Amino acid sequence: MKERHTKPRKYGKGSRWCQRCGQYTAIIQKYNLMLCRQCFREVAKSMGFKKYE
Repeated sequence: MKERHTKPRKYGKGSRWCQRCGQYTAIIQKYNLMLCRQCFREVAKSMGFKKYE
């Protein structure tokens, strides 16, 4: 049986993950955050981001 994903990923969804929870989907890369959108919503205020309506 072959093992899958033996080499490190350099691009695509498999190469980036949330630094807080480990998810591979919906990663926010702007400002080098590397957080999924759910984690970003939880910690955005403590990081200094403001929500504008």
